[in-house]
Amino acid sequence: QVYLVESGGGLVQPGGSLRLSCAGASGFTLEHYAIGWFRQAPIAKGREGVSCIDSKGETTWALDSVKGRFAISRDNAKNTVYLQMNSLSPDDTAVYYCVPVIGICQPHFSGPEYHHWGHGTQVTVSS
Repeated sequence: QVYLVESGGGLVQPGGSLRLSCAGASGFTLEHYAIGWFRQAPIAKGREGVSCIDSKGETTWALDSVKGRFAISRDNAKNTVYLQMNSLSPDDTAVYYCVPVIGICQPHFSGPEYHHWGHGTQVTVSS
C-alpha cells in the first residue's frame, strides 16, 4: 500500500521557487502522523532526509543545507503537507518523496519500507 502521493515538482531556474504537495493516498489520513520529505539526487547518493513536521505542525526539522530556504507546513483539514522551496540551486535537483515518519520528527528520521513509498516528484533546477 502506498500511503502518500507527491506532486508539484518541475523544472525551475536557479533562484526560483516550487511548492511540493503531499496528499494521503487510498484513504490514508495523515493527520495523526509526523510527515517527512526525502530526496534522491541523480548521482546515486542515497535518499536524504530533507525536512519533517510533527502531527500538529508544532515541531519541524530541516537539513542544514535547506534551512532558511525550505519551509514545511501542513493542513490536516486538507490531508496535505507542503514543502515550500525557495532560492533553489542545482544541488537541490532530485526526486522528492514524502513519507509518514516512523517515530517522531527529528534528525535522521526514518520512513516505512520502500514498497510503501510513492513515485516521488521530480525537481530539476537548471538554467
